[in-house]
Amino acid sequence: MKFGIDIGHNSRPDTGAVGIKSEDVLNTDVGNRVISKLRALGHEVIPCKPDRSTSVTNSLFQRINTANTNRVEVFVSIHFNAFNGRANGTEVFASSDAGRRIAQPVLNEIVRLGFFNRGVKSGSHLYVLRNTRMPAILVECCFIDSPKDMNIFDSEATANAIVKGLTGQVSSTPVSPVPDEELNTDTTIIRLQRALNQLKINDANGRRLVEDNITGPATRSATVNFQNIVGLAPTGIADTNTWDAINLILAKRIVRPNHAGGPVVRYIQSRVGAGVDGIYGPQTGTAIRTYQRQNGLLADGIVGGMTWQKLIG
Repeated sequence: MKFGIDIGHNSRPDTGAVGIKSEDVLNTDVGNRVISKLRALGHEVIPCKPDRSTSVTNSLFQRINTANTNRVEVFVSIHFNAFNGRANGTEVFASSDAGRRIAQPVLNEIVRLGFFNRGVKSGSHLYVLRNTRMPAILVECCFIDSPKDMNIFDSEATANAIVKGLTGQVSSTPVSPVPDEELNTDTTIIRLQRALNQLKINDANGRRLVEDNITGPATRSATVNFQNIVGLAPTGIADTNTWDAINLILAKRIVRPNHAGGPVVRYIQSRVGAGVDGIYGPQTGTAIRTYQRQNGLLADGIVGGMTWQKLIG
């Protein structure tokens, strides 16, 4: 079998979520193990992660282009989830019947490790599943911001589960683990600066941040501005709660009337000129629809892909 294995993110500016641990690091750790184990079982593996990218879209395009050009038979994208520190479990996305048939045994094997079963879900909205020409799945191994999941998680066991789900076999090929110090949360200043710029959060003087990886008054004041918007203590320090809020927003999940609240809604309210209270009520709906009309979008009050594109790209 010829597999295309995509180690998710890890190609700036396409970077993963941050929680108790870093998604980029865990994607790499599990992905490298999966690649080595599949090869040890005699399968051909095409790594699909690009070495460098000019944008997130370019990163995604390179991944599917590598898979399509090499005519892999199965495409597997490896990721970890993050949400609110309480959500937990494993889910696998697929966009075709053939993909779902591959996804189910992979999900079953990971769930056997002790994770909550969140099911096989439709991935028709995901770029790498929508644009690959072969059966494709995207594995969300577990939640990196969930203490419950992180207490269960083991890179070797997870890689074995994915390989067994794909092939029915397990390879005992040893793989050098990622050093413990690299599994810590990635909170580099330049990543914070890039995230705040993408979210259009300026410093105290209304200026965009210089992405220089230096903690200074501008970065601290922009962090305070963001923390005030999402309802956190304005410390100017990007702690775990701050990164959780940043990643929630950057996930660009669909926001509908009466079905959302908290930091994401507070951020949207700040951008569309509604009162910032974290509750999607009538005033917020009116402000969102006005914003959508002003930007040539369908004014339905639903913050989906096109509205997020206008808000944060």
